[in-house]
Amino acid sequence: MPLPIPSPRTVLFRLHWALGLTAGFVLALMGLTGALMSYEEAITAFANRDRTRVEAGDRVPLAPSALAARIDAQAGGRRANVLTLSDDLQASVFVRFARDPETRERPPSVYADPYDGAVLGPVRLEAAFTTVRDLHRWLLIPGGSKGWGRSITGACTLALIAFLATGLYLRWPKIHRWRIWLKPSLSRPGRPRWWSLHAVAGTWLTPIYLVIALTGLTWSYPSVKDGATWLLAGTPERAKPARPAGRRESSPSPEAGAEPALDRAWTAFRAGEGHEAGLVILTLPGADTKAIRIRWLPRGVDALSARNEARYDAATGALLATEHAADTPLGRRIVENILEVHRGRFFGDLFALLFGLAALAMPGFAATGLTLYILRRRADRRRAQPRAATPIREAKPHREPVGDTGR
Repeated sequence: MPLPIPSPRTVLFRLHWALGLTAGFVLALMGLTGALMSYEEAITAFANRDRTRVEAGDRVPLAPSALAARIDAQAGGRRANVLTLSDDLQASVFVRFARDPETRERPPSVYADPYDGAVLGPVRLEAAFTTVRDLHRWLLIPGGSKGWGRSITGACTLALIAFLATGLYLRWPKIHRWRIWLKPSLSRPGRPRWWSLHAVAGTWLTPIYLVIALTGLTWSYPSVKDGATWLLAGTPERAKPARPAGRRESSPSPEAGAEPALDRAWTAFRAGEGHEAGLVILTLPGADTKAIRIRWLPRGVDALSARNEARYDAATGALLATEHAADTPLGRRIVENILEVHRGRFFGDLFALLFGLAALAMPGFAATGLTLYILRRRADRRRAQPRAATPIREAKPHREPVGDTGR
């Protein structure tokens, strides 16, 4: 006798709970770690509040070259690579060091006094958040981005898209009313209550999860990133256009004893468009670096997607090119700030909060889904028990009058 062919709804239902019992728990872990990383900057700033502030008084900040030299002298062979500076006179400098040339690992970051270059101490919780990030991206499996962890998290991200599609199909009502779609029926007892909470919350969060999943795939699969770049920007990311600084004569090589190119570039930046900068991320020139990179945010703006950029010649300090977020097409801005889109910060603080709450809700979907699975299995066993006992009960004498009265 041929086995009955299950309906499409049955197939999708089994796929939904099968993914829930496997990928669902990985997604729950990724949701918790993702929500934690959404507020990494705020948590780190609070934990280091005694090192992020200095006494300014009437002191004058050091020039970038002198500041970097004093930090390097205290770093035990490490070399400062990125300085994050603020127009706040009482803000310390956030210092990142260049990667080790052999291990390619980045040394711990530190805070420094911008007025005398004194190192104030390492950044607390940086190592903890590095572990959280590795757990989020590849589950701490050896091999990092080149190991199996990246494949697993990528597959689970695809599973999240499958959850959204099958979940919407399975809960598609025969009568479309906003209460059915958007209001949970918490007064219903037992399994219907859990199902309503699981389904309605999933409906509310579907747009957010779709953005999280699609952006997350760009880290797991390079082809997805290339496709998104082509679709949104039209050109590969490495070919990002920059606006030339205008026609300029070839600059002579700096003379001995002249002001370092880094300081000349910094002076030119502060005298030009950098006069309205509130936060500045200064990438120092290295042995293989041909440009001094300055990324900056205007005063009162903290959205990283609004960063502007200026690049200067590492040998002469002459301006090479500038880029402004306001002049960048939306598609290019999305590609360049894919992490901010993934975290929701690209859309503003309110959406960043919603994305964080959605990430925190992922363990809730795993819990309610598991609860529904257990309750369904129990109900199936209860329904199977009476059928097995039916012939015995019908043979009992006291059942006869019931059948007679029903004639």
